[in-house]
Amino acid sequence: MPDTAEYLAKNIKETVLVSLKTGSWVRGILQSFDRHLNLVLDNAEELVLPKSGGGLEDRRIVRLGKRVLIRGDVVVAISTPDRGE
Repeated sequence: MPDTAEYLAKNIKETVLVSLKTGSWVRGILQSFDRHLNLVLDNAEELVLPKSGGGLEDRRIVRLGKRVLIRGDVVVAISTPDRGE
């Protein structure tokens, strides 16, 4: 977990894309996290893909709130910005 914590710590105050077990994707600004991968995101929004099999260009964006908590037990993956590292 130390490597994971270091990786996420480098991306505090950066926009991250979080994949959830429900199949949803949430994008927001990472404010904090803990060892269970509970995440606090600011300006969070859910990217909703159409059920008809459309692509990313057909997605809807649903605003979730100014600050949200995502429980670590539903997190599948966290994508961070490519900063050339």
